[in-house]
Amino acid sequence: MDKPAPVQYPVHDVIKRRWSPRAFAERPVDTETIRSLFEAARWAPSSNNEQPWRFVVATQDDQTAHNRLLACLAEGNRKWAYRAPVLILSVASMNFEDSAKPNRHAFHDTGLAAENLALQATALGLVAHPMAGFDVEKARAEYKIPRGYEPVAMIAVGYPGDPAVLPDHLRERELKPRNRRPISDFVFAEQWGHTSPLVR
Repeated sequence: MDKPAPVQYPVHDVIKRRWSPRAFAERPVDTETIRSLFEAARWAPSSNNEQPWRFVVATQDDQTAHNRLLACLAEGNRKWAYRAPVLILSVASMNFEDSAKPNRHAFHDTGLAAENLALQATALGLVAHPMAGFDVEKARAEYKIPRGYEPVAMIAVGYPGDPAVLPDHLRERELKPRNRRPISDFVFAEQWGHTSPLVR
């Protein structure tokens, strides 16, 4: 199901088409495609080229591994994400390797890598749905994530499916028109809250 963003100004088609559905097709994602997603993540910008992102990945080809990651999700997300053939946990390294000082941009940069992954997924005909709803401590314990690393988000990846497979309340959300704040609400000039004349 395509659901392009109703943009105010022109953007690249892959940005327009990227969205976060909950309906996934019963179709596996091959290994080469998964590698392509992580190659895209690899080339995200990062402060001091630290590349703080790390990922834990599982596919339905190994149902035990897939169920392990699935169990870290909040119940509301598990209700639809179990159909996604690929599940990913993003993790941020919170300190610079050379100095051991805190990297205050670690979450930001990990998010950039995740967005690269999502855009690459869109370009390849896949969808990627990032999720904040997961048990951070369960993920930390389950995967023995060491001190200095923080679980950030989970991402469900697969081919788009039919919204008819979803429960009623989720299907309604899936079919609802997309919306975002207007640019004038978040681009300022001179002082906080003053809309920039560039976007009026």
